[in-house]
Amino acid sequence: MKEDSREVSAQACPPGVASRVASLIPSGSGGFMGELTNVQGTLYFVTSVFETGSVLWRSDGTEAGTVPVKAFPGPPGVYQPMDLVAVGNRLFFQTRTPAAGMELWISDGTEGGTRLIKDITPGADGSALTNASEVNGRLVFFRWVPLPGGGAGPELWRSDGTAAGTLRVRNFSGSTGLSADTLKAGNALLFFFAEETGTTLWRTDGTLAGTTSVKRLDSGPTYVSSVSRPGEPPLFILEDGPSSEVWKTNGTAAGTVRLDAFGKPVRLLGALGANVYLTSVDSPATKRLRIDRLSLNGGGKAQVTTLPNPYGAGEYAYPYVRTAVVSGSDLYFSMAIGSDAPVPENVALWATNGTAAGTRRLFDNSYPEYGYRYPLFATGTGQVLFGGNSARYGPTRPYFTRGSVATQGQLADVSLPDSFTRVGHRIFFTARDASDEGQLWSVPATFSCPPGLTGSRE
Repeated sequence: MKEDSREVSAQACPPGVASRVASLIPSGSGGFMGELTNVQGTLYFVTSVFETGSVLWRSDGTEAGTVPVKAFPGPPGVYQPMDLVAVGNRLFFQTRTPAAGMELWISDGTEGGTRLIKDITPGADGSALTNASEVNGRLVFFRWVPLPGGGAGPELWRSDGTAAGTLRVRNFSGSTGLSADTLKAGNALLFFFAEETGTTLWRTDGTLAGTTSVKRLDSGPTYVSSVSRPGEPPLFILEDGPSSEVWKTNGTAAGTVRLDAFGKPVRLLGALGANVYLTSVDSPATKRLRIDRLSLNGGGKAQVTTLPNPYGAGEYAYPYVRTAVVSGSDLYFSMAIGSDAPVPENVALWATNGTAAGTRRLFDNSYPEYGYRYPLFATGTGQVLFGGNSARYGPTRPYFTRGSVATQGQLADVSLPDSFTRVGHRIFFTARDASDEGQLWSVPATFSCPPGLTGSRE
């Protein structure tokens, strides 16, 4: 395992490599920018400011082509579009109105074409809708309905964007153990029910005939603690008492196989080649993050390495992975160390090629910012983008890396980068300038900047 205490120069990319697309939120007004979503080459996103409410935007990547689609007056977080999902050339989302409550909406990029699809739960109470996903050119989601004895149960729904085509596929309201995690396998959405009678994997293609149980995973009420990311082999972890079971699936009974079990909690880090990598805490005494490798072909498991934790003596200083991405032959991940405060003790960027020697720390945030997500994004062209703070008490900046300290640097002189999203040949993200103005920025998916190095960190 490698560690490198060098840090990158504060001015690695010259001005102009990353460029401001548009100013969105006035200085000093705070507010929210995010939910960047690619809809067949058009970028959609949401802004919210307390004084003026929320706005759904679209952008073609130019300042003139970044325009508001529809305004939603009212307090942010209450009447704010959320859960944006692209289905073909249309955008589905949820938002709340005084008349209909929280319901499903659609947009074609025009104000007139941005509308409520259907008041599924008539009146102002609204609907509880979760797990919205694109499946076979339609939106598939779950609606939660109250049960006579208390609590709520799920119904499976689909929508083609019309009121008539928004309908219930199957009623599961007698089953209350729907997992929050879903997977995609081919043209099917996979979901899990964990009940007293057993834990079962289901699949749906958005039709009643295509909604079927795949396999009984356990005879008791186990639960799914994590699933793999889109684009990776479909994997999930089933928690069965003190044991974490790692499973793979292709959406069929024969292809749903338990790979192995660990006698302690583990989490999915990601898949590289023929292996999946998992993380766990080595012991309560040292609180170090351990990485294990497990063959996707049934070849067994092995420890890769254990990462250092200088805060391990602290009661709350447990390590955990915030996010991870795959780029080339490496897994990149952001590891945080917990604390008894609202912010972690530390957030560090690591990369691994699946070996101890190839596991290295790339960037160290010793003074994490309160409320910041520390995003991590693989461009698809070799670089990985992330938010980092290279100076004590300094602002968090957008950085790039190609897998080593010697090949990384600062991308632009803005702060709090977030919501990295690729649309065509450009990567878009939100950020704030020196005056705290909220802005939309972009950078080519392929770019070349000279990285720089300074001395050792203080």
